Amino acid sequence: MSVGKRISAGHCQQLGAQVELGGVNFAIWGRYAKEMELLLFAHEQDEQPEVIRLVAPLHRSGYYWHVHVAGLKSGQLYGWRIPSLLLAMPGNRWEADKVLLDPYAKRVVLPANYERRRAAAAGSNLKGCPKSAVIDMAAYDWEGDKHPRHSLSSSVVYEMHIGGFTKDPSSGLPTPKRGTYAGLIEKIPYLVSLGVTAVELLPVFQFDPQDARPGKSNYWGYSPIGFFAPHAEYACDKRITGALDEFRDMVKALHRAGIEVILDVVYNHTAEGDDTGPTLCYRGLDNSAFYILDENREHNTNYSGCGNTLNASHPMTKRMITDSLRFWKEEMHVDGFRFDLAAILSRDKNGHPLNDPPTLLAIDSDYNLADTKIFAEAWDASGLNQVGRMAGARWREWNGHFRDDVRAFVKGDENMVSRLATRLCGSPDIYHAPYADPHKSLNFVTCHDGFTLWDLVSYNQKHNLDNGEENRDGANDNLSWNHGVEGETDDPAIRRLRLQQAKNLMTINLLAVGTPMLLMGDELLRTQQGNNNAYCQDNPLSWMNWQPDAEGAEMLRFTRELLSYRALRADTMPDLISLSFALDQVRIRWHGVKPYSPDWGKDSRSLGLTAYGSGHHVDYYAFFNAYWEDLEIELPDPPHNPDGQWFRMVDTGLSSPDDISSHGRALVPVGRRYPVKARSVLVLVSPTE
Repeated sequence: MSVGKRISAGHCQQLGAQVELGGVNFAIWGRYAKEMELLLFAHEQDEQPEVIRLVAPLHRSGYYWHVHVAGLKSGQLYGWRIPSLLLAMPGNRWEADKVLLDPYAKRVVLPANYERRRAAAAGSNLKGCPKSAVIDMAAYDWEGDKHPRHSLSSSVVYEMHIGGFTKDPSSGLPTPKRGTYAGLIEKIPYLVSLGVTAVELLPVFQFDPQDARPGKSNYWGYSPIGFFAPHAEYACDKRITGALDEFRDMVKALHRAGIEVILDVVYNHTAEGDDTGPTLCYRGLDNSAFYILDENREHNTNYSGCGNTLNASHPMTKRMITDSLRFWKEEMHVDGFRFDLAAILSRDKNGHPLNDPPTLLAIDSDYNLADTKIFAEAWDASGLNQVGRMAGARWREWNGHFRDDVRAFVKGDENMVSRLATRLCGSPDIYHAPYADPHKSLNFVTCHDGFTLWDLVSYNQKHNLDNGEENRDGANDNLSWNHGVEGETDDPAIRRLRLQQAKNLMTINLLAVGTPMLLMGDELLRTQQGNNNAYCQDNPLSWMNWQPDAEGAEMLRFTRELLSYRALRADTMPDLISLSFALDQVRIRWHGVKPYSPDWGKDSRSLGLTAYGSGHHVDYYAFFNAYWEDLEIELPDPPHNPDGQWFRMVDTGLSSPDDISSHGRALVPVGRRYPVKARSVLVLVSPTE
């Protein structure tokens, strides 16, 4: 059948490629294009595609180009090309012979002969060019899938990398499933036994693995090519629809287990990089619409630290971002989003911060997203920090102040006791009542970006030489401490103290007001050997080791037990999560080594508290000792029952299994005086009925 007999005008009611009316409707933004070409490829390495030429006004409506092609089906590979422009605008990066991806493609195919350097060179990129694929989204059976919809107060987030979670041979999975969506499905029982309620997946948008230094690969995935397409290399199903089907299978399986899926989304930059980077899509379609350019409208700005910055305030880019979020929520059934460098979304077309950023407010108020969780990394790479000031009431924030202050307290820095108290209570210095609730803060002490928990207590300095940047990359100030020896050691005393400190950090994170986040493998004491920026390390250095040593096994037991108490806290203990946000409420009282006598001085390294709330049947006491010597403390009376008995639940100064009482077993009673070990955390409970 000839091209002329099978095409019609089509429409732009939906962007991208839609299977409908016995064929496929294609629609794309192209405001400066004089004409457009739709390229239909027979296979991944086809260099002689069928070309369909689109002309105005038949195939153009406003700023959009569209065409319907009868007879095409799901799986068809395609691309776009702009032969000529109506006019050349400042900042234009158009090339007539560049094949471009569809920004709304649901599947992106990177051929085996794709080369990033070729895409960056002038001239045709037909050889090895990335291709979009038509996907019939209605063909998948969700089998009655339902969102778990956990409240923030009951949530525990587990930040993980799809590939690194199961890629190591120690995962025990067959080779094809390692590092895949299907591989994660196999490990769902582990996540359930751990006690987490949500997985926060590092980027799963299709990214460019070649966007890294020579000899390295982009492991983390913060280099998106398409905002609607799942990363195909994470699927063991290699069919055109395989990545979407396997991702949806994973979501469905996690939901059945009661676990939510949160995506780490990157709407601040793309894989096209700086002015020397490749032309893959956005740059060739409309550089000044999709990116923030400098004041001369000539060069990319770099607020992201990755070479370019998306222009989120432009109507088309804003629409693309919100459409992408709706797609992942409605078509892929995800439960929430964590926005990488979210502060960038508040910058205008000139890079200046806006008081009422339209994109952030649109996300906050979008009724299609009203039942999703939205977390912000509320800063960017150019110094804009909006922690506590994100536009919109629904935004929750990665609390970097919590991370830094808890690290500094546990390390034993001076003048940290009052700051610890503030972080334990939901950071009211940042999130001011009544304008913010207790769960505005997403609490963490480690994340993908920085040291792992074990490295945090094992290294004073970063060790990133393997990244090939002469150890210049990664944060220099990590508030870490090696406890006497840099890196691995056989000294049993140092290893024991490191394990104790890891337990202290985990306990504080899970007790504090807010929603806690754990980093993949911290429960097993995973190490990256001091590398605090393993973005390019797709190897065992970054992968989860499923065969922990003795300390890792002990940490896993401790974490599981601690999470079991958190999951059942409504019936067992009034931990801080359930308490009032305001510090002046009677439900929290502070103590030192003597009841009601906290030491807030700069040389103090310890703090106690009692907490209780209506609807609970136990009182709660915690003591945090970052001092390098043991302390004997005098316990206050249980607030609800002055004649009651305190029982030990957690004491990180004790060896396993006494460090934490197994849930469901009788707790150990303690007297009114208690010897608290140096650098330890104590948690006691007292029944009120």
